[in-house]
Amino acid sequence: MFTPSKTNQMRGDLQHFRKDYGFSRKVLLNCCLVRRIITWASPNPQDSVEDELELSAVRHRPEGLEQLEAQTRFSRKELQILYRGFKNECPSGVVNEDTFKDIYSQFFPQGDASTYAHFLFNAFDTDHNGSVSFEDFVMGLSILLRGTVQEKLNWAFNLYDINKDGYITKEEMLDIMKAIYDMMGKCTYPVLKEETPRQHVEVFFQASRQLADFTVLCTRLQKTFFISLLLSASNRRWIRTKTAW
Repeated sequence: MFTPSKTNQMRGDLQHFRKDYGFSRKVLLNCCLVRRIITWASPNPQDSVEDELELSAVRHRPEGLEQLEAQTRFSRKELQILYRGFKNECPSGVVNEDTFKDIYSQFFPQGDASTYAHFLFNAFDTDHNGSVSFEDFVMGLSILLRGTVQEKLNWAFNLYDINKDGYITKEEMLDIMKAIYDMMGKCTYPVLKEETPRQHVEVFFQASRQLADFTVLCTRLQKTFFISLLLSASNRRWIRTKTAW
């Protein structure tokens, strides 16, 4: 549990990071792991050489910062700051699922974040080896913070496609929606009814069917269709009004 002084420190770190590196408050607050890591990451130019040397000191050695800079939309300095926080939070160099769940449970103590943390962990664990490395973390974060709309939709599809078969079914979307509401607990206003997640999923699939002019019932969404449908800003706004998300 965070103490008041720790909470104030976190807020200050977030404000500093937003000011210096151009991340919006909404984006940062969408990723609990980012908040936890930034709490530890106090920028200090003198640490840059130390960071380079410590890349080889952890159990998992990440790629060099130059390579990660080329593969992501982060600058070298931003990567150093993120790595400094990552190594403090995860000295072994990797995050396992239990740690991921622990981080989310501390940010959502009023609900049960374990299921959503499980799904999100699998989205970050792109090579499915049961752990999230620094490379996995910054590659995913680069997309979420600075990726194109298509890249973000592709990442979102991967999150909802639980069994990785290239389709999002109603059941998969419902599992994610339930996990989100379970995580939020009683912190929603107005208080959501038990059937609310299923209603949202049904409305989303109905809206998708109308936009695509399907004449048959749509029970699953193929990846290219999902992305092409939501690439249109007008479609996204229309669906948002229908689902009230």
